[in-house]
Amino acid sequence: MRDIQNEGDSRRIEIDKVGVKGLSYPIIVLDRANKLQHTVAQVNMFVNLPHNFRGTHMSRFVEILNRYRGQITMKNMGPILRRMREVFQAESAHLEIDFPYFIEKEAPVSKVKSLMSYGCRFIGSLCRGEDYVLEVRVPVNTLCPCSKEISRRGAHNQRGEVRLQVRFKEFVWIEDLVSLVEGAASSGLYSLLKREDEKWVTENAYDNPAFVEDVVRSVAEKLSRDQNITWFAVEAENQESIHNHNAYAFLERGSGKRGQGLGVRSS
Repeated sequence: MRDIQNEGDSRRIEIDKVGVKGLSYPIIVLDRANKLQHTVAQVNMFVNLPHNFRGTHMSRFVEILNRYRGQITMKNMGPILRRMREVFQAESAHLEIDFPYFIEKEAPVSKVKSLMSYGCRFIGSLCRGEDYVLEVRVPVNTLCPCSKEISRRGAHNQRGEVRLQVRFKEFVWIEDLVSLVEGAASSGLYSLLKREDEKWVTENAYDNPAFVEDVVRSVAEKLSRDQNITWFAVEAENQESIHNHNAYAFLERGSGKRGQGLGVRSS
């Protein structure tokens, strides 16, 4: 049959990324408490397209993923990227694996246990060298220091989200990054709280007010002292409870050098 994708294109414009997005696929992630956690990811796969080709063969991306079925982990991102570049004869390959990761949390007073879901993403690219980034998205609670200072009765608080991306030399636990972020906020969130837990969380947040600026600075302060972290970017966004806009802060630090090696170990 006629292969239209392989036909030439006279416009001589190279495309930076072509591929598939939003492909649901099972993956395996290392779990500190249970060794392994099986979850379902949304996968994006891209390669560059030379100017002389009209299109790419989208089905080949899925074929490559199927080749690693049951082995889709961050440790295998390198082989997958190299296979993509080989199959498509491309100069660059990109792989993004976005997934929910579940951590069992214990309520602070009642000790009742429940599961919290955290958005995570493995980001890998292969061009001149290999580059890998781990991202965690952590929901938090922050209480406004200004509101606490000027109000006679209480202070307003809001739910926020902190997105943290890191590059590193060696193994990093997702749980450690989540804990670090929650410790920088007024309090973390829980799926299940009893009344005595709600009292504790409310009062603890009141005792630890934090702006979005405080959150990103606290995260940066801790990561800057970690010799394993070579680069990080952290952003905090609060869904303001008494304003019709969100509060936002972002900072980035480190060399961000490529080829640092695989830092997250998965089986």
